[in-house]
Amino acid sequence: MSNMHKLKRALPWVQTPIIINAPMSGVATSDLAVAVTRAGGLGQIGFLDSKRSLAGQLHRARHQLQDIMNTHKDTVLPVGVGMIVFGSPVAHWLSLFSEYRPAVVWLSFATTDEFKTWTEGIRKASPRTQIWIQVGSVSAALEAAQACHPDALVLQGSDAGGHGHALGASVISLLPEVADVLQDRGIDDISLIAAGGIMDGRGTAAAIMLGAAGVVMGTRFLGAEEAELPQKFREAVFDASDGGQATVRSKVFDEMWGPSPWPELYDGRCLRNSSYEYVKSGMSMSDMRVQLYRDLQELRGQQLDFKETATVWAGAGVGMVKKSEKAADIVEQVQSEAQRRLQAASSWL
Repeated sequence: MSNMHKLKRALPWVQTPIIINAPMSGVATSDLAVAVTRAGGLGQIGFLDSKRSLAGQLHRARHQLQDIMNTHKDTVLPVGVGMIVFGSPVAHWLSLFSEYRPAVVWLSFATTDEFKTWTEGIRKASPRTQIWIQVGSVSAALEAAQACHPDALVLQGSDAGGHGHALGASVISLLPEVADVLQDRGIDDISLIAAGGIMDGRGTAAAIMLGAAGVVMGTRFLGAEEAELPQKFREAVFDASDGGQATVRSKVFDEMWGPSPWPELYDGRCLRNSSYEYVKSGMSMSDMRVQLYRDLQELRGQQLDFKETATVWAGAGVGMVKKSEKAADIVEQVQSEAQRRLQAASSWL
């Protein structure tokens, strides 16, 4: 059985190619997750550091998706939930997983030992919940595979928006190299999920040909009507073009207003702003913060462009997001275009 078919058996409501929205913290709420799942994808709820808030999101999703659970006679809630692991003990969250039994718990940003502790805890609390681990390098993928044996590895390429490995490769080389390394070690039963720079059916078809069992889109879903995103952020995303120039990977975006809590391994891709330009020109992080404060003071009541004071996390594909769309329409468009592309490629041969 291929890993795509294995994944579909575990997530019986999904249609192929399997489209997954990234669990973007604060942006991917139950509204987006439910819409994506109802469209035949895997909806994901982003991390909320309040257990009560996350429970509220899962409760709403369960209420709205009860019919799908009844149809498939399934006790697993047909959404995933993203968890930022570093700095958070798994014991704090286990009762939540035990009560709501999400189909997937997506773990990210941690050491291999932390991933292992979380994996063991979740498997005891909710045995049918799939464990997905996000990594951004071949070595991290191999370590996670050997130590945790997750159901899937989410391979995040360097084009991705938001946080990820500071040193990484595009998913177009990351995914096949990971696949080869795992196969060489006899670990070929873990589904590989492609993330980073996938924006439409063309990217999805390419990822499937590289060996992905499913694809994740984050930046594309910033244009979804159901995404929890302030209008100014949405307009900035729509206005951006030439994503390799409009966005940049840097630690600056976590340091704008104070020292970053993020481990050294990670940085993030964001719409570039003056804080980045100041540091690029040679300013220290502390001097950049002083200059940012001066910029605010000099305006004296005028509003500084919000991009200069806020982080707009977005991937290198941001130039391809131009309008608001329903999440279901995004899923349907991407799936149908990917199917056409794959069928066309098959006919050419």
